[in-house]
Amino acid sequence: MVSLLGFNDTNIKPIEERFTANITVRGDTIYLQGVQEEVEAIEKIFKEMVFVLNTSGKLQPNDVDTIIDLTLQGKEIISNNEYDNIILYSKKEVIKAKTPNQIKYWQSVKNNDICFAIGPAGTGKTYLAVAFAIAALKKGIVKRIILARPAVEAGESLGFLPGDLKEKIDPYLRPLFDALQDMLPADQLKMYLEKGIIEIVPLAYMRGRTLNNAYVILDEAQNATQMQMKMFLTRLGPNSKSIITGDITQVDLPSLSQSGLIQVKEILKDVEGVAFVYFDKNDVVRHKLVKDIIDAYEKHYNGNSEKKTKNGQ
Repeated sequence: MVSLLGFNDTNIKPIEERFTANITVRGDTIYLQGVQEEVEAIEKIFKEMVFVLNTSGKLQPNDVDTIIDLTLQGKEIISNNEYDNIILYSKKEVIKAKTPNQIKYWQSVKNNDICFAIGPAGTGKTYLAVAFAIAALKKGIVKRIILARPAVEAGESLGFLPGDLKEKIDPYLRPLFDALQDMLPADQLKMYLEKGIIEIVPLAYMRGRTLNNAYVILDEAQNATQMQMKMFLTRLGPNSKSIITGDITQVDLPSLSQSGLIQVKEILKDVEGVAFVYFDKNDVVRHKLVKDIIDAYEKHYNGNSEKKTKNGQ
């Protein structure tokens, strides 16, 4: 109860400031008195606080504020059967696995040291991977997070971009920064980056390293060559986990055969401790048009394939 309520009931005070209902604590029981709507909201807030405390081992003041804000906004945080799908309480919202494939993703990550997430844009592959890593860091399961991406030109020449090497590479790593900024307060993220607790690097810079007690994520893995993929997978040290995400329909390498992600599907498909999760357009969680765009492209390419077959090409 002390951990739940905070020293001198500091975790109750934000609730009392936002509601008019009376909150009384006697022993291990919390009594609520007030209008039904407020009492039900406060009861839900306390249930969420208990859940955060049980999953992370501690309850921060900003956790309480986040839970209150979400409740007052009328957002559905958790239903009784969704507790196992909660990944992280971020500064803005509760991050949880929503679609069946996202739930499978979360379970696969928990039960395997290496997990491949393959599927189209907008399905949450990268965003959830970063959430998995931050949750593990907050719980003390790992001591650091390494995020990597291949710096492969997508129709543009890296050499002709302005600036020094860091400035040339930063645009390729920006999506990872965006995910981190959604999930961590700015001052905490800055501290993690400065101390090397969170490290964002181009894939080429991973060579020769051994990563212990770390969560290692390779994003846009379809643009990793076969040798780069092998190099990345063999960086894993004791008490480390790795997630590899990619979309094999968006390979920017000179040819599909060079993609390490396409090759590794066959090489590691039967290796114990390695999981593959495949997403499709039904897992898209971005703007609703993204799903329609993916569907339109699938129909276009499938139609062209059928034409070629009929013409004997």
